[in-house]
Amino acid sequence: MNRCFAMMCALLFAFVSVSSACMAAPSDWVSFDLRGQRDQGEIRATFRDERRGNDDNEWSGGFKPSELIGLDIAGFYSAGSRPLRFAVVREAGRLDCAGNGGSSHMGGNCNFAADAGFMKLLADRGIGTPSREQIFGLVALDVHRALIDAVTAARYPTPTIDDLISMTAIGVTPAYISELASAGYRPKSIDSLVQFKALEITPQWIGGLASIGYANIPADDLVQLKALNIGADYISGFNSIGYGRLPVDELVQLKALNVTPEFARTAAASRRPLPSVDELVQMKMFGRVR
Repeated sequence: MNRCFAMMCALLFAFVSVSSACMAAPSDWVSFDLRGQRDQGEIRATFRDERRGNDDNEWSGGFKPSELIGLDIAGFYSAGSRPLRFAVVREAGRLDCAGNGGSSHMGGNCNFAADAGFMKLLADRGIGTPSREQIFGLVALDVHRALIDAVTAARYPTPTIDDLISMTAIGVTPAYISELASAGYRPKSIDSLVQFKALEITPQWIGGLASIGYANIPADDLVQLKALNIGADYISGFNSIGYGRLPVDELVQLKALNVTPEFARTAAASRRPLPSVDELVQMKMFGRVR
C-alpha cells in the first residue's frame, strides 16, 4: 500500500498542471472554499487536504485578490455562478484551483504540487524529503529559502522540515535571526530560537537590560526573565531603592510571588538595613507589609 501511495505521489508531482487536473482521483485533490470580504479588501480562503480521511490538513487565511493569481475578481463578486480558476504560488509549491463561483463565494478542488527546486534545496542542505503533509504545511505557511539561508549563515544545527514550519509559524524571520546575532545571541538550538520568538525576546528588550547593567545574560536566564515579564523597568525599580544588581534567580523569585518595587519600598521605609530578598519574600507570603 505504501509503495503504491508513493508511486501515485510521484506521478502526480511529475505531471501536475491545470489541464491535467481531471486525471487525478478526487482524493488526491485539495478542496477549497473562498468567501469574499470586499469591505476588508481580502478574500478568505480555506484549503483542505482530504487525503487522510478524518485527519484532514486545513489551511485558512486572508488573501489579497492579487495573491489568487488569475482569479476573475469581477466574476467572483458578480451575481450568479460561473466557472473560475486561480493559482496560489509559493516558494515551496503551488495550488492550481478550479471550480464554480459568484456572489462572493467559490468552491472546488486544486491540484497540489511541490516546487522541484525547493525540494532539491531541502535535500542538498541535508534537511530531508518532506511528506505530502509537510509539503502542504510548507506551502500553507509560505516557508522561504531565505529562512534556510539565514539559519545556515548563523551556524545553527541543520533544521528539520518541522523546524522550518515551526519557525515560520511563530514568525522567526531572517531579520530576527540577524538582529539577535548582532545583539550577541544565537540560541543553542532551533527549539531555543523558537522559544525566544514565542516569548518576544527582541534585541530591543535585551538592549534595555544591558543599559541597566544586565549585559551578556545567558540565554536560559533571558527566557526566565521574559517568561515572567521581568524587564528593565521592574529591575530599575529595585535598583532605585538600593538593592543594586540583583541576581536573575532572585528577580525571578520576587516576580513569581508578585513582590513589586513598591512593596519593597514600603518594607524598606521601616527597616535599616534593607530587608533581604528572602525577608521580602517572607513578608509577602505572610502579609506583613501592605
